[in-house]
Amino acid sequence: MSRLACIMNVRLCLSPTFPLRCLLEDNVRRTSCILEPELTRRGINQLAQMHLIKSFTTTSVRFDSRRAKKDPILRRPKPMKINKLVSIKPDMTVTQLAKELDRSVDQIFEALSYVNGGDIYRKKHSVIDNFDVIKEVVKKCGFRHKLVEAQKSEKEKVDIVRQPPPDESVLQKRPPVVTIMGHVDHGKTTLLDYLRKSKTVDKEFGGITQHIGAFSVPLPSGETITFLDTPGHAAFSTMRARGAQVTDIIVLVVAADDGVMEQTLESIQHAKQANVPIIVAVNKMDKPEADLERTKRMLMEHQLLIEEFGGDVQAVPISALKGTNIQELKEAIITQSEIMEIKGDPVGLVEGRVIESRTDPGRGKLVTAVVKRGTLKRGSIIVAGKTLAKVRGMFGDDGKPIVMAPPSTPVEISGWKELPSAGDEILEVDSEKFAKEVVDNRLHQALQDKAEVDQIAITEKRAEHRKGYEAMTAARLERGFRYGSNRGIKKGKETIITHEGPQLSLVLKGDVDGSVEAILDTLVMYNSKKCNLDLVHYGVGNITEQDIKLAESFDGVVMGFNVSIPSTVQKIAESCNVPISLHQVIYNLFDDLCSQLNAKLPVIEEQETIGEAKVLQLFKLSKKKKEIIVAGCRCTKGLLHRKKNFKVIRNDEVVYEGSINSLKHLKNEVETIKMDVECGLSLSDSSFIFEEGDIIQCFDSKQVTQVIDWNPGF
Repeated sequence: MSRLACIMNVRLCLSPTFPLRCLLEDNVRRTSCILEPELTRRGINQLAQMHLIKSFTTTSVRFDSRRAKKDPILRRPKPMKINKLVSIKPDMTVTQLAKELDRSVDQIFEALSYVNGGDIYRKKHSVIDNFDVIKEVVKKCGFRHKLVEAQKSEKEKVDIVRQPPPDESVLQKRPPVVTIMGHVDHGKTTLLDYLRKSKTVDKEFGGITQHIGAFSVPLPSGETITFLDTPGHAAFSTMRARGAQVTDIIVLVVAADDGVMEQTLESIQHAKQANVPIIVAVNKMDKPEADLERTKRMLMEHQLLIEEFGGDVQAVPISALKGTNIQELKEAIITQSEIMEIKGDPVGLVEGRVIESRTDPGRGKLVTAVVKRGTLKRGSIIVAGKTLAKVRGMFGDDGKPIVMAPPSTPVEISGWKELPSAGDEILEVDSEKFAKEVVDNRLHQALQDKAEVDQIAITEKRAEHRKGYEAMTAARLERGFRYGSNRGIKKGKETIITHEGPQLSLVLKGDVDGSVEAILDTLVMYNSKKCNLDLVHYGVGNITEQDIKLAESFDGVVMGFNVSIPSTVQKIAESCNVPISLHQVIYNLFDDLCSQLNAKLPVIEEQETIGEAKVLQLFKLSKKKKEIIVAGCRCTKGLLHRKKNFKVIRNDEVVYEGSINSLKHLKNEVETIKMDVECGLSLSDSSFIFEEGDIIQCFDSKQVTQVIDWNPGF
């Protein structure tokens, strides 16, 4: 069969058996077709019987196309329209949905108005948190949808995944990390001084450890022990807890004369929380008042069972000052480490912990750390907290450069972009690019967390303000106050007052992050209402010109802990009249801070009662033709002094306060009147009239300096 199509006619070459339905379906939309002689008479009769032919000849047929279109069998069906498929995800904004559907924002708003629950999204940046609403909008706009999972941003996905535990075959024996802990002034630093044969105690200001020291001590047997020295002062609780987190064994130093004290109990608690074994060193056994048995009993009262009483805690009596039994303490540490089978992975990626961070004027930002896994080398890329470093140099505890730091090695690292916080975990990564992505992610997450905390604080403040406003409104309504009653009063310029009364603005600088952290932990407890303490800025490093300018702007003071101030900055401070105080012992810093706060308090006037008299009788005298009222009195308390101030009390109310004109005993003018002596007294104000029974008090006024009602705790 061959077909030739034209605009109105179709020429068909049909066989006698060609199906009639095919003829009709192919020509239903055409007005006529030309037939070949092969189309039989019978076929034409069939078309005529179906009323689909208007006229025909032997060579052509004319169709009734109107009837053919209405026939349900012969009518050709229209092709089905398939809606476009779009991708949607939960929590889309109105703008994102409009972009995905290729519609305007106004069209999306119109569709939302016809969806149940869609009228609450009225802005183009509104997040549609109801996924059913999104699906209905897509349907209203004539689309089909498919769900795609919300893709996390790169900042949310990028972070360091800690490596799995190492294989047993690569583990090697490593030195134990031992933390010396205990109460202040129980001899911890003296013990470490003896162990490493150096005068550490002489370098500590006031004999008190101000921050953690990390160093290694070689033993005659060839083994090495890494020691951490934590402060015993009450202000350094966080630093003691950090020392417990990075250690294998804790040596708890307890003075035999003092026994268990406050920081001793705190150290025991930190050790239990970190699940670290304890070795007790009972120190100061050389003192006559040392009582070893009493100390052991006190330890047992706090669930620390000594070996000789059936427990598992070794107790070694020592004298750190004279070196008594120090060898026994070393053997106890080695024995405990062998029982624990302390091993480390020297070949994996580096893991460690920041012990301290500080800024050195010559070497820049330095971090003291202890390596827990892997071997740290120059050029390694490490991340700690929200900062990174490409290791530029490493120094041992003696300050000399080292090439590598295997597990349990205390090391000082240079090359940091910023100073990490003490206690941050150190992790090694493969590339600096990935390290930057991790740091950016952590900074972004920190900002989000801070925004959430700030939002909670803002919500609480709003609720508090609303509560106060409602109470004030209710009080106004109670006393008949209505808004607008004072419209005639001219309103002055509004000002924002942050604090009414005395205020001390403070700029704080410290040598290391841990010391600044300890000072801030104490400042958080400041609760005095007499003077507001405003911490304008704090940081690590020496005092700079920027610190001086900042303190000048707030009319504040600058305090430094274990830092210095360059001569140029000192001159700027003098020219700006900014007070600077430098301290090397923490309690001296807080003593000075309290003095600065006291200086901000205004002087108050107090009255001290010197004597008291009672009016018994009134006399009228004439002096220079003027009548003067004189009160006849008896001194009942103390003494009356003519040059002091007096006040008259009547019915428990002060009716007169001022000076007197004369004070006489009999007829003689006197300076003082003692108790139980009668006298005559006239006031400087001659118009005042005494009454019998009035109480006359003689008092002295003095200026009293106020003292802040806050105790830092030491």
